[in-house]
Amino acid sequence: MLYADLREVLLIEKRAYEFSWTESIFRDCIRVGYHCQVLETPHGFIQTYGVMSAAAGEAHILNLCVRPELRGRGLSRRMLEHLLELARTAEVQSVFLEVRPTNTAALRLYSSAGFCEIGLRPGYYPAAGGREDALVMAKEL
Repeated sequence: MLYADLREVLLIEKRAYEFSWTESIFRDCIRVGYHCQVLETPHGFIQTYGVMSAAAGEAHILNLCVRPELRGRGLSRRMLEHLLELARTAEVQSVFLEVRPTNTAALRLYSSAGFCEIGLRPGYYPAAGGREDALVMAKEL
């Protein structure tokens, strides 16, 4: 992901999430050197993107998103596998993420990739009715 990709990434983000990341969040992730990745067609059409931090033997998947109209085609799995390979290359032992309990598609993806629920963060996500909890999941590499 490059700064030049942010216009398109933000359009996808706003369509995919009611409470989306801001441009400054993405800029900060790129600036500090997080693994910010896009999967695009040969013509530069961004299909999915992911953001992961990695340090001290741990990685944290912070964002993984696919264009809403392209869901169900395995693109999220491809991005997840790519992020996990980057984590292995960085000699990470554990990968963590948070997910909304109501995001059943993401839960299925993460569970099928070997992530296990290890905890709960009460009121972690903004939601229409206030706040929503996050399930914390982890995978050992």
